[in-house]
Amino acid sequence: MVARVNTVAFRGFNVIDVDVQVQMAAGLPAFTIVGLPDKAVSEARERVRAALSAIGLGLPPKRITVNLSPADVAKEGSHFDLPIAVAILTDMGVLPEGEIAGYVALGELALDGALTSVTGVLPAAIHASAGGLGLICPEPQGPEAAWAGDIGILAPAGLLALVNHFKGRQLLVAPKRGAAPAMAAGPDMADIKGQETPKRALEVAAAGGHNLLMVGPPGAGKSMLAARLPGLLPPLDAAEILETSMIQSLAGTLDAGGLQAQRPFRDPHHSASQAALVGGGRKARPGEVSLAHLGVLFLDELAEFQRGALEALRQPLEAGHTTVARANAHVTYPSRFQLIAAMNPCRCGYLDDVRQACSRSPRCAEDYQAKISGPLFDRIDLHVDVPAVAIADLSLPPSAESSAEIAARVRAARDMQKFRYRDHPQVRTNADADGTLLEETAAPDAAGRALLGEAAEAMRLTARGYHRVLRVARTLADLDAAAGCCDAAQPSARIHIAEALSYRRNRPGNGALKVSA
Repeated sequence: MVARVNTVAFRGFNVIDVDVQVQMAAGLPAFTIVGLPDKAVSEARERVRAALSAIGLGLPPKRITVNLSPADVAKEGSHFDLPIAVAILTDMGVLPEGEIAGYVALGELALDGALTSVTGVLPAAIHASAGGLGLICPEPQGPEAAWAGDIGILAPAGLLALVNHFKGRQLLVAPKRGAAPAMAAGPDMADIKGQETPKRALEVAAAGGHNLLMVGPPGAGKSMLAARLPGLLPPLDAAEILETSMIQSLAGTLDAGGLQAQRPFRDPHHSASQAALVGGGRKARPGEVSLAHLGVLFLDELAEFQRGALEALRQPLEAGHTTVARANAHVTYPSRFQLIAAMNPCRCGYLDDVRQACSRSPRCAEDYQAKISGPLFDRIDLHVDVPAVAIADLSLPPSAESSAEIAARVRAARDMQKFRYRDHPQVRTNADADGTLLEETAAPDAAGRALLGEAAEAMRLTARGYHRVLRVARTLADLDAAAGCCDAAQPSARIHIAEALSYRRNRPGNGALKVSA
């Protein structure tokens, strides 16, 4: 007899069905696990043996073989403990095979038989729901699994509770959905003194989902501005909440059974490695670009990051996903994030202040900014200088506009984009639109096109840079429409093209091109 239990394996963002097969045969006592198990799966033998002993059951003196099928897919993680234990109990006649067949099981066993939390419960629950199956998971993660929909969920505290449920001695109540965390009030734009141009650029970035680079001396407020961007972005919709929460579940960062209701804001230190940024490592885990999916990735001190790590950002910035290639696996994670970067103009940071700049100026600025490659600069839509704040400006009254007022305009502009791209589900904002779609929906008027043609020749814009100017111009037109200055159906005007061009840099360190409207 061969007992079977359903479970899953994870390959990047994909969930793969795994059939746990257990056979007990006559022969010398042995416990073997086959099917490409990693170290954590191989160690399940001792955890399962101890957990069964803790609930008063012992393994029979037989040759026990556990096969994890398909055998050519690598099995990683401790969540195979529970399905292996359940399959053994089914083969021993302790659990009913017919009822167990209707569930997908995953969970880690403690030595006393308790079930402890594992990663990936939410995507496993959604996968089980799509296959018409229920889910067996650890008790703390029952509220997380309940978000998958109307499926049968068993969330026992331990192995004994699961056995008693199927024996009719105990009833496991279906868990309720965990409460989504309350939307925390973030820092307000009204706290920023001066810096009107950077604040305008931040609003444009929020409205169109554009990437933004801020260049300025230390203490100018670049980090303060970036920290206020999440407060300008519209809330996640239901589909986006599930999408981001599945990534957080795979990474093991989903708390208290709730979902990721707020847009992620990730700000890794500049010492982060390439694997930490884009994903990788021995098990090809998701990196910061994936953990920031549908949110913000803030890279402070951009030029201090490893060059290889920054160059690895080019694919996810363009494609919206990250493919981590390893000798034993190729995994893909979604990574449609908004890049906000900040850097000093040179290593000392005081390029424009003759009293504090180093003696190597301006050569030191050229060398410092040359750490950022041209192709990476080309993928950043908005480049803005953040000058030092005058001491006199610090005593000025608070800004007249709060984050809530700016967020209202951003939300209106996003609604226009949602309606404009309603027939293109992969396009959420202007920043996602490709060249063909831009020409169909965001083509400028005749005066704007003439200006863009002249500027493209003078600035030697690439095709990518040309289209990014169009995207920004369309966002500027949407913001004007949100403020009631024009009709959302009108094409981008010359003034929008001019402002969009003012945010482009010709080459690193050369500054933004000044264009007259």
